[in-house]
Amino acid sequence: MANDVFRAIDAVLVLGVEDTSTPEGQAADAMVSQYDLSNVVGRLTNVAISVTSDVQPFYEIGSRYPTHLRPGVVRVTGTAERAHVNGALVRLMLGEGATSPPSGPSFVQPSFNLISTLRDPNHPTQSTKVTLFGVKFDSWAYAIPSDSFVMESVGFQAMRVAYEET
Repeated sequence: MANDVFRAIDAVLVLGVEDTSTPEGQAADAMVSQYDLSNVVGRLTNVAISVTSDVQPFYEIGSRYPTHLRPGVVRVTGTAERAHVNGALVRLMLGEGATSPPSGPSFVQPSFNLISTLRDPNHPTQSTKVTLFGVKFDSWAYAIPSDSFVMESVGFQAMRVAYEET
């Protein structure tokens, strides 16, 4: 199983409109058009992005070693120590899903594109961008210690990842 982890000090969130024929795409497209939200709508700090691929070996009958490796499921997941997202915007995007319990059986969950920039202090003119498409938050946790600051943590999953060096 291959495993790559990218670390960035911070990343930005923009609304993701992957497919305007889906309910999620229609909701995001309506929000982008109505409120001109083509720019950053949130920031993440201390981001860790993990790309995992379950490679499966294929063995022929009678062979001791695999004859070739087949690609398996690719998972793009990650965490962020802190998320600064416009809460009113997320509530507006969730629509009926923001109320508890929701009035309908299903509701649209917002998706974002996460853009993290990796920089090397030794080469200030060079940077690398890792872009995650179709990011959805799947967990949000608050840690409330008795003698320190309140901290939050976010877990997310993404549809696909792009890597670009400049």
